[in-house]
Amino acid sequence: MISNKAQEIPPFIVMDVLEKAQELEVLGENIIHLEVGEPDFDTPECIKRAAQRAIEEGKTHYTHSLGLWELRDAIAQHYNAQYGLSVSAHNVIVTAGTSPAMFLVFAALINPGDEVILPNPHYACYPNFIKFLGGTPVYVPLREENGFIYDIKELKRYLTARTKAIVINSPANPTGMLTPAEVFKKLACLGIPLISDEIYHGLVYEGKEHSALEFTKRAFVLNGFSKAYAMTGWRLGYLIAPKEFIRPIQKIQQNFFICAPSIAQYAAIAALKEAQKDVVRMRQTYDKRRRYVFKALKEMGIKLNTCPQGAFYFFINVKHFIRSVSGLPNSYALAFDILKKVKVAVTPGVDFGQMGEGYLRLSYANSLEKIKEGLKRLKAYFGVHEN
Repeated sequence: MISNKAQEIPPFIVMDVLEKAQELEVLGENIIHLEVGEPDFDTPECIKRAAQRAIEEGKTHYTHSLGLWELRDAIAQHYNAQYGLSVSAHNVIVTAGTSPAMFLVFAALINPGDEVILPNPHYACYPNFIKFLGGTPVYVPLREENGFIYDIKELKRYLTARTKAIVINSPANPTGMLTPAEVFKKLACLGIPLISDEIYHGLVYEGKEHSALEFTKRAFVLNGFSKAYAMTGWRLGYLIAPKEFIRPIQKIQQNFFICAPSIAQYAAIAALKEAQKDVVRMRQTYDKRRRYVFKALKEMGIKLNTCPQGAFYFFINVKHFIRSVSGLPNSYALAFDILKKVKVAVTPGVDFGQMGEGYLRLSYANSLEKIKEGLKRLKAYFGVHEN
């Protein structure tokens, strides 16, 4: 018999969209991909060369379960330089992607029935980790008119004696919005551990990203190399955790994952020490795309209160179209109808929680040429005509 956990876990809908789009491509369709949050850039050369050297030098064996000391130290130095901190390498755990880091931190915090505060909308997989480990996700609405940022007064109403942590993601997936310093300060004052997903740090175009560690020592930082360094397939992330959690998390790592991939770890050292010019170049390109998409969406009549400040997403409100024009029941049906009719892959907002219903997420992690074509097709789909 299949376990209840395996049967009950929901799909990651963006992957369903991607895989359907790939099926259509096999049949010869020309699909524009605006669904996946994956850089379209190749991994920078200095990183690839470091991996090649590691292979040639036989550095292909298990590493320490916490990660290579040189990499852990480089991560600590990076955080200290970026945010004025005094993080120790002893507080860093290197993982096989940021998803295992999430598993480790939730596993270290949650007992059955414990609650974790989540933003809504939120990264699709957060609640699935929590539920899988016996916890209960508690959703705090983030509203478009408030810039999709936590309202602290409202959040306080969701706190109980069973609240073990508050998750914050800045810049955020799916909205691309930054959490201001004053909101971080107010969250820190609640005295509840923060789990800060900082995977999109380095991809900020307006304002300044903040680490939760600037405001409290009771924070767990999730980060990795996939987004800013275009290393999605290398599967390398890390966790910065309070000292007392390191040994318990290490034991979970040893049992479930052993260690992160050795070659990717050597490559990541080069990423931190040599690839900053590449990161700047990629960020400037994303920003150019972001500005183009913002202007094009406004011309299409899409209401945007603010332009996303980071990551590489637009979260657009299409509630009126769903209710009054399309005849479709929800954003899920809308996304697949768009894929079918105009061959553009987008992510339905419901993938990011109930507060995401009525929205679509568009990724600009694609070439400007393809983005222009994708928006042209969306304009035709939505029936927007030139005046």
